[in-house]
Amino acid sequence: MEIKTERVHISVDGKTMGAYMARPADGPPRPAVLVYMEIFGVNAHIRDVADRVAREGYVALAPDFFHRTGPGVEYGYDQTGMTEGIKLLGQLKADEIVADGRAAMSFLKRQNFAQGDKIGAMGFCVGGHVTYLTACELDIKAAASFYGGGIAGAQGFGGQPSTIGRTSK
Repeated sequence: MEIKTERVHISVDGKTMGAYMARPADGPPRPAVLVYMEIFGVNAHIRDVADRVAREGYVALAPDFFHRTGPGVEYGYDQTGMTEGIKLLGQLKADEIVADGRAAMSFLKRQNFAQGDKIGAMGFCVGGHVTYLTACELDIKAAASFYGGGIAGAQGFGGQPSTIGRTSK
């Protein structure tokens, strides 16, 4: 399937969050999937995942949830990337991540090529944790958390309440 890709900007809490979007080039409105990044940013791997999701017939949006502390960073899969990503990860707050997910969903709902009532989420590692967190807090219709670490920890991102404790919402 032919796809169309672009970088988009989404307003959240008075700031601008970058995101990578991939979608089928034509056809009717499609369900959407939030593709949550690892600690390495919205890098070539995450963009490739979004592209593959789009080739399956979905609108894929990969938001940069480091936009407050390191907008646009892309790290490699090496010790430096891990160290720098962990530094940025330590500055995240769960409520801000939820706000980012809400803003990304609102963005998708405004697009005429997306079915705003059919939005799912997927993520890897930290993105898997973010998938679980946003599925607890937002109207995510389907969620796939791939090796989402820290979900059952005593505290959530930024020392906020634990993610597992948000499950009942």
